[in-house]
Amino acid sequence: MRIRLRYRLVGDPAIALGGAVLAGLLLIAIAAPLLAPDDPMTLRVTARLRPPSERWWFGTDMVGRDVFTRTVHGARTSLVVGACVAAAAVSIGLFAGLASGYFRAVDAVVMRLMDGVMAMPAILVAVALITLSGATLATVVVAIAIPEIPRVTRLVRSVALTVREEPFVEAAVALGTPPPLVLWRHILPNTLPALTVQATYIAASAILLEAILSFVGAGLPPTIPSWGNIMADGRSYFQLAPWIIFFPGSVLAVLVLGVNMLGDGLRDQLDPRLAKRL
Repeated sequence: MRIRLRYRLVGDPAIALGGAVLAGLLLIAIAAPLLAPDDPMTLRVTARLRPPSERWWFGTDMVGRDVFTRTVHGARTSLVVGACVAAAAVSIGLFAGLASGYFRAVDAVVMRLMDGVMAMPAILVAVALITLSGATLATVVVAIAIPEIPRVTRLVRSVALTVREEPFVEAAVALGTPPPLVLWRHILPNTLPALTVQATYIAASAILLEAILSFVGAGLPPTIPSWGNIMADGRSYFQLAPWIIFFPGSVLAVLVLGVNMLGDGLRDQLDPRLAKRL
């Protein structure tokens, strides 16, 4: 069964293409000091607004900074934000969802708390937290992760509620298996396929939201290269130097598209109902 699933995952075009895009950008981010050895904050007043050329692959911005160097280093920021937000939201949401789905006593409390968080627009929550705590990478990750937690909690809760009524879980309870062991052995494994898919969507959403926040000036500071603040720097010069926005925006679009394709492919292959149709 596992071998068959492995072949399906490898042979799925969406997973292959999305995984290739993600892996390629991950390698670029890791090799950023080799691909772009210049400091992304180096100013060259004599090389302001240079168009793309053999010397400046993506051109330069209004203060002479190399857009290619800043875009490559910005890939690190976006991937770190996406991975950290997905890990934080999935970890906390998994714990809350298992507790809510298995223990009826805490279900009402947890879900009302999650309903309250979901009632607030994600971007407003992020802007408020960043404004109060300061624009750092850790603050941005926390601010983006908080609105994603209820979605994971609801997903895990729905799976736990279904699996809890299965005969093998009832048999384990009847044999006196402690609740933590029931959750670990029987319920948690059934949540992993859905969580894997949800994590990819959270990562893509986090990357996009971080770029939006940085673009409007509410995200990372200019000292940290980010695709959002690179595009924000170029919006006043769009007609004169469109490359400042075009290149980081294109890479951002490719990354988000690749992660979403990966998530769609994983959903098709890990969901038993969809897998039977393929």
